[in-house]
Amino acid sequence: MNTKKLSDAVSVSPQIAAHDVAKIAAQGFRSIVCNRPDGEGSDQPVFSEIEVAARAAGLGVRYVPVGSGKVTDEDARAFGKAMADLPKPVLAYCRTGTRSTTLWALNEAATRPADEIAKAAAAAGFDVSGVLSRVSNDGRIDTDHPAATHDIVIVGGGAAGLAVAASLLRRKRGLDIAVIDPADTHYYQPGFTMVGGGVFRKEETAKSMAALLPRRVTWIKAAVAGFEPDANCVVIEGCRTVRYKHLVVCPGIKLNWDGVDGLSETLGKNGVTSNYRYDLAPYTWDLVRNLRSGRALFTQPPMPIKCAGAPQKAMYLSADHWLKTGRLKDIDVGFYNAGGVLFGVADYVPALMEYVDRYDATLNFNHTLTAIDGNRRKAWFKKSSPDGVTETVETSFDMIHVCPPQMAPDFIRSSPLADAAGWVDVDHATLRHKRYPNIFGLGDAASTPNAKTAAAARKQAPVVAENILFDKKLRPAQCAYDGYGSCPLTVERGKIVLAEFLYGGKVAPSFPTYIIDGMKPSRTAWMLKKRILPPIYWRAMLKGREWMARPKVMA
Repeated sequence: MNTKKLSDAVSVSPQIAAHDVAKIAAQGFRSIVCNRPDGEGSDQPVFSEIEVAARAAGLGVRYVPVGSGKVTDEDARAFGKAMADLPKPVLAYCRTGTRSTTLWALNEAATRPADEIAKAAAAAGFDVSGVLSRVSNDGRIDTDHPAATHDIVIVGGGAAGLAVAASLLRRKRGLDIAVIDPADTHYYQPGFTMVGGGVFRKEETAKSMAALLPRRVTWIKAAVAGFEPDANCVVIEGCRTVRYKHLVVCPGIKLNWDGVDGLSETLGKNGVTSNYRYDLAPYTWDLVRNLRSGRALFTQPPMPIKCAGAPQKAMYLSADHWLKTGRLKDIDVGFYNAGGVLFGVADYVPALMEYVDRYDATLNFNHTLTAIDGNRRKAWFKKSSPDGVTETVETSFDMIHVCPPQMAPDFIRSSPLADAAGWVDVDHATLRHKRYPNIFGLGDAASTPNAKTAAAARKQAPVVAENILFDKKLRPAQCAYDGYGSCPLTVERGKIVLAEFLYGGKVAPSFPTYIIDGMKPSRTAWMLKKRILPPIYWRAMLKGREWMARPKVMA
């Protein structure tokens, strides 16, 4: 925990955890304000956890969430009201402290000279010049004087963003590339399921962002607020702008924990867990190991979600453990799927159904989780019938693994880059934006109708790299993405059904059937998932080594 003082009344800090609250109280703070919305990061505790700890410590607490980089005048007023209401001094936090500082600066601008605000913020390590410029320009963002200018700007330092940066530099050393991402840690998210199944340790799935960024890439450690594509600018937190010649947009997907009533308040306790959060995957394994009898539920929300097979992977690995420890006969396993089929590519369903039958799991299709009460161990689902009639179904649980609803990040959905559904509006083959030809999109936030997986990003990144170089007259033709996605379905500990497919659900195996038959559970596929894919991710994909990912030139 690193607190930074802005005034006698207000300090700011990066994300805190519940166990930090006692130290915060001991330092003399009397109140805490959270400016970070729930679900922004996979390692982020929800506000309710902080609130419980704060109240137990006798501190005032307030939730004033502001979307990543999207600080409005209304947000500043809400922050100001919290400052007026709460006992001082106050500690405000967000991901890095920048958002909280921006709110403080906007609130102070009404009563203090701009140079005093700038000096106080600078002493704490924050640049609020863009904020003060916005105030002097009546709320308009200054795109004429960018804080930085780069040839290629990549929004997002996840799998897709780092892979694109590495692929570009493999092709053309010396390119001027910047990656915008506020996160200190990069996660190998395909490994979270294995953590929840007791196969990996969570620490194996996380590495420092600084250690992974290519050496010749500039890291702009900031959240994105929006886009000004007509001015070729990205707006970042603090109301600053970054100018580009080419823009690559791949910020990932938003996990909407608040999309299920009561979920945020009970995550990580009362038998409620999710492998979609880094810090909760170990809790999944704790619940699985300790459950002796009762009802275990596994939920899947409406599509699209990242790794569509992950909800049922959690079910299979859990049920396999219970079967092998002789407990499955006393545990009622239920899979509640908002969709109408077990898996979107029908060719793989027969192999999966063998395991559904083996584990005696009950499949409940067209059931969308709408609310949960952890204290009472109750969950409610909206059940939809083919004729459009809906009803509410209540059920109890001893353990529930929740896959949260998902959507494009707020700053994408509200931007001129978004399609009607909120995703980055790109051509499905070239990954070029449909209205802004110097912008590309890939990964989970793109509008492409493929499975949102790391395997898809691995195939997309070289296509984007080639097409940017085509624009620079360094390639004779454009390349095309064919919709490839892969989902290694962990049906038991030691076996996987390796689903691989293109646009339209066309099966596309990477290996001959004598090595891996994707239609059958395979020990070789398990070894691929456990032993081979993690080093391929860290040492190949993120380094621009495109093993089995060479892009195809458009015909």
